[in-house]
Amino acid sequence: MYSEQIRGAWFGIHFFLLTAVCSAGVFWLIAEGSTILPSTCDEYARKAELGATWCLGKQAAASNLVRRCIATYLHAAGIQAGYSFFAPNIPSQHRLTLELLHADGRIEYELPHVRSKAAALRLDTLLDKLAEERYEPVREVLVKMLAFSVWREHADVKKIRATFDSVSSPDMNQFEQGKGETFQPMFSFDFSVSDAQK
Repeated sequence: MYSEQIRGAWFGIHFFLLTAVCSAGVFWLIAEGSTILPSTCDEYARKAELGATWCLGKQAAASNLVRRCIATYLHAAGIQAGYSFFAPNIPSQHRLTLELLHADGRIEYELPHVRSKAAALRLDTLLDKLAEERYEPVREVLVKMLAFSVWREHADVKKIRATFDSVSSPDMNQFEQGKGETFQPMFSFDFSVSDAQK
């Protein structure tokens, strides 16, 4: 009897947290204007997203014990990312181009390498997240990691410029006229061989 109550309470807590994670993701998409809903919904969705993230303890200080316990449980249960992590992605709306400057003056352009379709999907999702302002402090570190994974394959490269672009696909009329994607630079970072030692 007592163990059934514990299991019922555990299920209730788990289901509540799962619902909060998914709700936060859905409301964030609406607030960002990524749905067909009218823009008048954006403000309400932003407030609802804040409510959902509050339930997850994300409004509390990083050192808060409740926030840390919730985050630990979400990661242990594998529900911290919501449905969007598993959903099929449309092609990425962002691109990271690596300009490799070789010791002899040659310049090559490469994209970050992946070894599987699953890794490609995760890279696309990562690039989409890097475009958001809330990831500003970690952008350089993540871009540096991607750049140096390519640098290891090119020992004579002295400098890498990583440029992050927003990709705009042509509409149907532009496509019929033969126009392709356009790229708008958002930010860039320069890395040298000395940075690799850090």
